[in-house]
Amino acid sequence: MKWNNRNIHRDIAYFYIGLIIAFSFSGIILNHRQDWYPMDYAYESEEVQIALPDNPKSLDSEEFIRSIAEKWDLQDKYDGHRIRGEELRVSFKRNITLDININSGKGFLEYKRKVPLLGHTMFLHKSTNNFWIWYSDIFGAAMLLIAFTGLFITKGKNSFRKRGWKLALTGVLFPILFLILFA
Repeated sequence: MKWNNRNIHRDIAYFYIGLIIAFSFSGIILNHRQDWYPMDYAYESEEVQIALPDNPKSLDSEEFIRSIAEKWDLQDKYDGHRIRGEELRVSFKRNITLDININSGKGFLEYKRKVPLLGHTMFLHKSTNNFWIWYSDIFGAAMLLIAFTGLFITKGKNSFRKRGWKLALTGVLFPILFLILFA
């Protein structure tokens, strides 16, 4: 095998094509997770009404949470809860959440699951497994190699030296401007 920019660029890109596609999709989705989050896609939702306790401080007690979980036979699946603003969120195992307005007692019980393929690619993007972190770091270095070898593949009037440096400089300026203006 001849070691030149074109061959290195091509072969590393071939090897990592699956991860490039997976990280690209999951990165786009993570950017828009407020609108749609395939790791927690609600496939069943039920409007609920609960009786609120007389003492508002009781809302935060595990005893109260377990008592409302009994209504749906979820007391053995209790995984945690929090109160944020006027909303009580109770999390249960198997991706079940209960969101209740603490003023009205109205809310939703949602059963969630991962969207096939997309939800799983997001797991790859967010995984903290040590093996996966090292593999992702190697992938990041490979992406740098793909980027730098790609700069010098083309010869002639469309080469990096003649034309490409202007586009590359513009591409580098966008993230720098974003950091200056919004960070």
